[in-house]
Amino acid sequence: MPEGTAHSTGAATDGPSTGTATRAATTPTADGTTGTTAAAPRARLAGRRATVDAVLRNSPLQPLFRLAATRRLAVLAYHGVDDPRVFALQMERLVRHARPVPLAAVEQAVQTGRPLPRRSVLVTFDDGDRTVLTEGLPVLTRLGIPAAAFVVTDLIGGDQPFWWSEAAFLAAHGGTARTLADCPPVGVVRRLKTLADRDRRTALAELRESARVRAPRQEQLTPDDLRALAGAGVAVGNHTSGHPCLDHCEDDTVRAEITGAHQALTGWLGEAPTAFAYPNGNLDPRAEAELRRLGYRVGFLFDHRHDRLLPAHPLRISRLRVNSTTGRDRFDTILSGLHPAVHHLRGGA
Repeated sequence: MPEGTAHSTGAATDGPSTGTATRAATTPTADGTTGTTAAAPRARLAGRRATVDAVLRNSPLQPLFRLAATRRLAVLAYHGVDDPRVFALQMERLVRHARPVPLAAVEQAVQTGRPLPRRSVLVTFDDGDRTVLTEGLPVLTRLGIPAAAFVVTDLIGGDQPFWWSEAAFLAAHGGTARTLADCPPVGVVRRLKTLADRDRRTALAELRESARVRAPRQEQLTPDDLRALAGAGVAVGNHTSGHPCLDHCEDDTVRAEITGAHQALTGWLGEAPTAFAYPNGNLDPRAEAELRRLGYRVGFLFDHRHDRLLPAHPLRISRLRVNSTTGRDRFDTILSGLHPAVHHLRGGA
């Protein structure tokens, strides 16, 4: 999951992820309704979004934004690769219409003060979902596209699910917590992200105790997998140890989350990471200071914006929210900057 709004940004699709339609018709949703009753509203919403996306892509503004985008850096922020077919189509469009660049090129630009080439695009993935290796890497390798993956190090080598996935599952299966008493299951993850980190951890423990069933296990990347990604042109970066919202953490936790992941990645990869992605995109000045102390060259937000070909703030580089089910119309307007402009004009964070 991401960072809360990533999926809403790319909801219009060329088709649902494999198996999504079948599951929607037979399983309970997070708000307690059955898939059958929830499917129709979801379909209507998807239809409306697809219509809006088509209107935007065919508007007279799109060519103007596309031209302006050639002079800006587009950093695409994915999570997992849920639909390999659509992801492949997206990457093929990048190769045809943009200039995919490696993380090292962005780092070199900020170090030397020389802007990146026009139409530069960096592909990134947050969290370290295993599908980046199993589904994404074959596509990237075939097309010669470099990328970067920012991983949650506490999960590497195990089968613990991402905490937000676990919380959503537990809430949908009877889990409760004192700080979530007035919160419907569908809003649990969003609420947890607003809590002080110690309260989030307490609430998650209470959800585990009270839910009718445990959340299913999730196979995670291993240290060998990280080395395989790095060897295939996917740079591996720091996304903290446990993926808390750093601006809701105590000082000691901020330092421990960054340095713990830094040390783990250095041990696994044989060299220190130099790139960081803020969990949930939440910028925190204490984290920024710690990154400087550790020698990080670049840090990435999750703000759905382009940046400059020579980013003005190397530890605050903007990224565009996208996912592997984002349809062609929306994908094109995200790349051009038209979709982000409309998103922010409407008050989107």
